[in-house]
Amino acid sequence: MNGLNKGISKVEVSVKWDPSPPGEPAIDLDIVAATYLATDTHENPDYVVHFDSRSPDGTIYLNRDSKDGKGFGWDEVMTLELSRLNKRYARVMVGVAIQQRTGRRTFVGVHNPALRIREGYTVLAEDDFGSVLGATATAIAEFVRDDSGEWAFRPTVRGFDADPATFARIMGNTDEA
Repeated sequence: MNGLNKGISKVEVSVKWDPSPPGEPAIDLDIVAATYLATDTHENPDYVVHFDSRSPDGTIYLNRDSKDGKGFGWDEVMTLELSRLNKRYARVMVGVAIQQRTGRRTFVGVHNPALRIREGYTVLAEDDFGSVLGATATAIAEFVRDDSGEWAFRPTVRGFDADPATFARIMGNTDEA
C-alpha cells in the first residue's frame, strides 16, 4: 500500500425527504447496498443490505430507517466500513428504492428528496434525484477496490423501473438501467 494514497475507508450514505401531505399514503425510501465478489463484480451480488439486515461481518449497516420521512434531518443513514470488508469483495453498489406497497411510486412524487455521501466530514456527493424523476429506484454510488486494495468512489445517479427486490438484484448490472 502506498502511504500517500489512503483510498476510501468508512462512508456514510444519507437520504432525506419530506413526509407526504395529510391524506396521502406515506412514501418510504430505503437505502440498499449490494456487495460483489472479485470473481463476479457485476451480475450477482453476494449479499444485499437493507432495512432489517446488515452484512454478515457487520461492515455495512443501517443506522437510521424511516418509513415516512418524518425524521429530523437525515431520515435514512447507512454506514459502509469498506476498509474492513473482506478482500474477496471488489465492488459495492449503493442505491435508493421507493417501497411500492401503495401503488407505483416514482421520485417525481417524493417531496424534497436529497442524498449525501460523505467520508468523515468530506462530502463526496450530493443530489436531489432530479435526473431520475420517473424512476422507482436509483443507483447512487459505486465503490470499487483497486489492485492495491484501496477503495475508490464512483458517483452515479442512474434510475431503474423496478420493485425494491428486483432492484437490489440488478442495480450492479450496467446493462439493466
